[in-house]
Amino acid sequence: MKYIGSVDQGTTSSRFILFDLKGHPVASKQIEHRQIFPQPGWVEHDPWEIWFNTCEAIRNTLRDAKAAAQDVLSVGITNQRETIIAWNPKTKEVYHNAIVWQDLRGSALIDKIKKHYSAEWLRDRCGLIFSPYFAASKIAWLLENVPGLRNLARQGDVVFGTIDTWLVWNLSGAKAVVTDVTNASRYMLMNINTLKWDRELLELFGIPEQALPRIVPSIGEIYAYTDKDGPFGGKVPVCGILGDQQAALFGQACFTEGLGKCTYGTGCFMLVNTGHKLCKSTNGLLTTVAYQVAGQDPVYALEGSIAVAGSLVQWARDNLKIVESAQQLDSFAESVPDCGGVYVVPAFSGLFAPYWRSDARGVIAGLTGFANKNHICRAILEATAFQANDIFKSMEADSGIRMSVLKVDGGLTNSKPLMAFQADILGIPVVRPVVIETTALGSAYASGLTVKAFKSFEELSEQWVEKNRWVACMDERTREEKMGYWKKAVEKTLNWVD
Repeated sequence: MKYIGSVDQGTTSSRFILFDLKGHPVASKQIEHRQIFPQPGWVEHDPWEIWFNTCEAIRNTLRDAKAAAQDVLSVGITNQRETIIAWNPKTKEVYHNAIVWQDLRGSALIDKIKKHYSAEWLRDRCGLIFSPYFAASKIAWLLENVPGLRNLARQGDVVFGTIDTWLVWNLSGAKAVVTDVTNASRYMLMNINTLKWDRELLELFGIPEQALPRIVPSIGEIYAYTDKDGPFGGKVPVCGILGDQQAALFGQACFTEGLGKCTYGTGCFMLVNTGHKLCKSTNGLLTTVAYQVAGQDPVYALEGSIAVAGSLVQWARDNLKIVESAQQLDSFAESVPDCGGVYVVPAFSGLFAPYWRSDARGVIAGLTGFANKNHICRAILEATAFQANDIFKSMEADSGIRMSVLKVDGGLTNSKPLMAFQADILGIPVVRPVVIETTALGSAYASGLTVKAFKSFEELSEQWVEKNRWVACMDERTREEKMGYWKKAVEKTLNWVD
């Protein structure tokens, strides 16, 4: 058999999946890595731990599938976006732990810049909003706080790369230093119109262009071949890079304007394909690149991001210790008919779309003597659905697109009470495909298209098959009442940090 491989490097784990040419997963291995919290609001990962875990995942998957390098037609990469690593591509020295997308240490710089530049000025250049979420302020912090790094960057002895850059560089035996347009669009440094590093933004953040990777298309270019001494033990084309949320959009076969998806993972991310036109948001959403085929105009998307979704379930398990597993949380939530008036707003790293308030912090609101553990578990699940609904409404307002169904994927879609409540709050059906590993599948598809393993986008669309559908059962009055309480709870999170 021949396979397409996908390295799926996420916020909490790294994994490798082999897909057959029908888009079905054949074998996979997933390995968690540490979450490092040096101080409140700071989140880091060990880059070498991520690489070593990726290597182990690849070797174990190949072993389980009884496959070798010659059986793998190509390998694609999908990754957590905005997370930044600084390293020397010549000496292989890593200068600091990876600064993760959830990290807030760039807040002071962003607040300073916002006093002198308008949101519209930034949106016109890169499609984003001023936030420490994106890579630029993280890079600026590294340049300011790691001794000697600024001089090294000017000399071209440092790469500030997202995880895709780190993985391609390692897989290629330290030869290729690239990032695709979807990841580059999350730096707050790439011009969304030209798909090149923007000189004004580079000057604003004090970042030398020579310290950034080469921007490449998502599809249609082989970036490198795996090193024969690496985890594949042979040469495999490395091609097809998509940031994790764009990869999920691609894996859900949302190839035409108006199709959208929501991924429920560590965070929660909703994207809608807006075609070749740039759709600028006035409701707190982001304009981003969905994908680009080499030699063609890019396809754009509107995106709404939620920082805390699946990680809220982990927090309930590991910090509150009110459940032992996600399955138990579902069981507790299903044992009560509603949340008992309890609302959880998980603004652990501030609020993302559509609010973008880094001063917000999490709250549990509406507690009474009636509330018990089961109500809190239900409120934890409902928090993700409420946040997704906030984005959904903003997306419809910005794009003018009326979505009649929402495609979903990610680990949290295994929660039946969450998916049922999501359909109730949205008021439209929520559907999940047979293959829910759509993030990994998206980069596998991009890789397979590049090496001609797949003939066309139409062939990929035919592989998408619905498995589950949840329909709305809630009446409009109840829906509006619950949304009213949710908005009150959100207000309680604001202005917590000066």
